[in-house]
Amino acid sequence: MDIQWWYWAVAGVALVLLELVVTSFFIVWFGLGALLVALVLWLAPATSVGVQVLVWSAASVALALLWFKVFRAGVQRGPQWSAEDALGEVGLLTFSVTPFQRGKVRFQKPLMGAEEWPCVADTEILAGERVRVIAVEGNLVRVGPSSAG
Repeated sequence: MDIQWWYWAVAGVALVLLELVVTSFFIVWFGLGALLVALVLWLAPATSVGVQVLVWSAASVALALLWFKVFRAGVQRGPQWSAEDALGEVGLLTFSVTPFQRGKVRFQKPLMGAEEWPCVADTEILAGERVRVIAVEGNLVRVGPSSAG
């Protein structure tokens, strides 16, 4: 059986499209490997079926390893935020806060990935006042007057 280059191209496109349905982010590498074999077969039409399968296997595994070991590791690296880093930060209240009503505080630099946070306080603090982060409670920050230290 003579396998044409476009068989690999169709298989590669089908696998890449299957990735859109499955969303495992693993099938795509086999599709890209098949597209690479289509390119090799288009450039060197006399390639045997055994070599084609070997190139597909090697390319698929190499692309998957590159993603999981090199490129994905770079994506995961980034600023790591923790609640402890937020403690003591000073921000400006954009909406007043009372003991029974949430307010909003804006920070000059992003705090745990966001510049503005919903906040709660034990006392009433008016909008426009500077506040200091006392605690992080889930997706809220507990604030107090900045002079409270």
